[in-house]
Amino acid sequence: MAWYVPPTLNNSLKTVEWMWQSNPNPFSESEPATWRHYSDLENLIIEEAFQNKQPQAQLDDYFIDFNRNLQISNTDDYKRGPIKRVERKREGKHLRGARFTDLPVSYERLFGGEYGWVAPFVIEVRRDLKLEPDDLPSKKPNTIPMLVEKAARGIIEEGKHIRKEREAEKMAKMLRETKNSGMEEVWKCCAYLYTLDSFLYKTLNAAMRLIGDKEQDKVWRSKIRTLGPFCLLLWDDPFNTKLTTKKTLYRGATLTNEQIAAYEKMAEDDKAFGSFQAYTSCSRNPVVAEFFSGNVLFIMEVVMAFIADLSPLSSYSDEEEELVTPGVCFRVKSVKFDCTKNKHLIHLQLRQRFSRQHKHDLPNQQTTNQTPDAYDRDDDRTTRRARAAADRTLDARRTLTLTGRYLDRDGNWKEK
Repeated sequence: MAWYVPPTLNNSLKTVEWMWQSNPNPFSESEPATWRHYSDLENLIIEEAFQNKQPQAQLDDYFIDFNRNLQISNTDDYKRGPIKRVERKREGKHLRGARFTDLPVSYERLFGGEYGWVAPFVIEVRRDLKLEPDDLPSKKPNTIPMLVEKAARGIIEEGKHIRKEREAEKMAKMLRETKNSGMEEVWKCCAYLYTLDSFLYKTLNAAMRLIGDKEQDKVWRSKIRTLGPFCLLLWDDPFNTKLTTKKTLYRGATLTNEQIAAYEKMAEDDKAFGSFQAYTSCSRNPVVAEFFSGNVLFIMEVVMAFIADLSPLSSYSDEEEELVTPGVCFRVKSVKFDCTKNKHLIHLQLRQRFSRQHKHDLPNQQTTNQTPDAYDRDDDRTTRRARAAADRTLDARRTLTLTGRYLDRDGNWKEK
């Protein structure tokens, strides 16, 4: 899978960064200049305008004057400062620590519950869009333009809420340019947008991590209409259709003593499982995760889970980013303190599970007398037994080879 190049840009974007001088008095000659990076979306907007030889680039809070190499406030003409364009080798691009260090589950609810093979957010999005289980865009290409348009409009609406309308419009434009190109191109664009350091992945994941917190139920459900279509397009990955096995991923974090103790307690019970209800960025490279980690390094052994390698699509390929999809469960294998690293090493085992142990913890937003839909189906006895075996087996990989079949993203058995 080749690196994704947005149609409106060229390969120079991967090696170009725009920066602005952040000194209190940016025009002072008596103090050394301090330079800060523009965000990924701001870089995209500025670089496109520069490549098109436009005199200005319009950002949400500032505009860029290329003739004078200045950024100038949209509301105060006196707030201005120098900018510069830096070309660098690919490996010289700065890495982003926050992407691999925030806690991958809600602070209020340390361990997400088990709600089944498919994450509740994804199911509720499909319900909201009135899609049947077989109506995924990868299976029904005629739904792609509609879903792309809904995703684009939702991104713009969310951007307006936080005064990031220019950035939102840029992402929406990039996504709309793929709507007639097939699911593979749409997914690559969605994955690329996810790799950008923007409000999109932060807002989506912040909402999804609230699943299971009854007091926050309305909050995460409020994002189903706006960010749900994008979430579904990213989830319906046409490249990684089979479960990943035998892989180790890493992620850093800064945890309190109470949070570490909760992981230690969970490690004592080999039947205790939590789950990642949001998309979770990890790195294949322990050095990357450890460099940015606080007092904890998560070491994640992938037993069987849907994982997407985003590094070929990312402008930050040195991060070696891999994405754990929503709904993946984990159990804590061990918690140890490494004196040489001065960190707690928390070993997790990741696997998809059919268990719906906490499904009824989710407040029911449907009417009480509503007929159960296709997402509440009660599988036949043979399927239930096979799924129970998949949940129970100590060597889950063995389950994948039974009768020459494999489990798809919806937890259905498919012929190889």
